[in-house]
Amino acid sequence: MTTNVCSYRMCRAQYKQLEVGMGGSRGQDPRDEWTALAGLGEIFDDFRDRSDALLEAGPPPSETPDNRPVPMIIDTDCGGDPDDAVALVVAGLRVPELRLVVTGDEVSGERARFVRYLLDLVGRTDVRVVAGPDLGNRRLWFVDGVTPAEVPAQGTDVVGAVAEVCAEVAGLVRWVGLGPLTNLSAVQDARPELIARLQVTQMGGAIAYRDPSRAEHNFRMDPGAAIRMLPLLQRWDPAYVVSDVTFNPATEITAASPLYKRWAEPNAPTWAQVLKLHTDRWLERYPGSMQHDAMTLAAALQWPGIRFSGERVVLDDLARMSRSDDGLEIEMAVRVDYQAFMAWLDAALAW
Repeated sequence: MTTNVCSYRMCRAQYKQLEVGMGGSRGQDPRDEWTALAGLGEIFDDFRDRSDALLEAGPPPSETPDNRPVPMIIDTDCGGDPDDAVALVVAGLRVPELRLVVTGDEVSGERARFVRYLLDLVGRTDVRVVAGPDLGNRRLWFVDGVTPAEVPAQGTDVVGAVAEVCAEVAGLVRWVGLGPLTNLSAVQDARPELIARLQVTQMGGAIAYRDPSRAEHNFRMDPGAAIRMLPLLQRWDPAYVVSDVTFNPATEITAASPLYKRWAEPNAPTWAQVLKLHTDRWLERYPGSMQHDAMTLAAALQWPGIRFSGERVVLDDLARMSRSDDGLEIEMAVRVDYQAFMAWLDAALAW
């Protein structure tokens, strides 16, 4: 700990000298300085060791109170299982601090266009949408042709957009991961100091996945990112909402579900009609849509019906998760009040 504190002071002093030489000036909040200093290692090799020490120690507490709501970033592969779209509509309707949605496992930018359309339908034109990497997967794409032609292609600078949200506040930013960890890995590559600012709640992983031959879907879509980011995120206390708790019939939406029937009502708003159409297409191939992602959003919002526990886990080379006494300790969802969760979801989607 002493080494980290000394590194912070030394690096801060050197940065001050550099700043004075440039004729610049900075605010007094040490978190602002920490972010700038930690990023120097990506620019100047001489600062790399000290930047690594800063990242290991984490940002210092802010000296200037920030009473603004904590901004939220959602990372989604919306357009596959309709649970992403359901979660996105809930966030658009009920989370005023939603600032940015980034997409992963892209389909030539069409996921981002669909997200833009949904957000516009719920009145959230203020929320920026950015398209992330295309991983070449096309099997889980169920909304082809749904987005109107006039909805433009969205930007592609994921890291820049994340940096802008982080610059808005001195403290943490909520990251709600509903897809692969590709975008988190990209932020780690380009701006590793920003990872420490993200309060990550990630849907993904499974101890007892229903198909033992493969990893849970979000980890499976980019196993390299999952394997890489699990240990890198550990120091910042992420929470994982694993498939063991989300894959439960109690959360399943089918044509017989009250929510689906409400979306089919003649007076349903356009966003609800889109959710019904999306679900109809999904139901042509699958029996129902379990609400993995809305549950993850609820966890990020600190809804009290989800119980977490520290578990030691490892990932194999396919990103399959298992318990191990020698593994990393992560906070994992272990219990959910399903009836209360579905009541929460029903209320969140009311009009």
